[in-house]
Amino acid sequence: MRRTDILEQAKAIRAAIQLLGRTAADDVALSCPALFDGWAADTAYVTNDIRKHGGQLYRCLQDHTAQESWTPEASPSLWVRIADPAEEWPAWVQPVGSTDAYPKGARVSHNGRRWTSDVDGNVWEPGAAQWTEATEGTA
Repeated sequence: MRRTDILEQAKAIRAAIQLLGRTAADDVALSCPALFDGWAADTAYVTNDIRKHGGQLYRCLQDHTAQESWTPEASPSLWVRIADPAEEWPAWVQPVGSTDAYPKGARVSHNGRRWTSDVDGNVWEPGAAQWTEATEGTA
């Protein structure tokens, strides 16, 4: 095989990985995070791109060119964190907007307890409002 053939194959593989980065379901993306590039400022992103940042995977919500202060965790209108669906009681993370607010029925763990969201669009901290503590019989 000639070097130009290998280069063309590598380009085709890279294009397939980039397509996967826009079409992969969350559980698929989480099963192979090494396939996704890290987030970078001054980069053009399109809706559904998946990138790594701070040890997490994020999905792009709208086309944009990233700026230094628009990191995924700081820009909820541009990015949403991909959560592991196999984790039954993931740690609660303070929502910063409507794109990452918890839906009714969402389960989280917080301060050593388990909570279920009572409402859609829940941005409250568990224990403060809008959550019901899960007990042994309800968990």
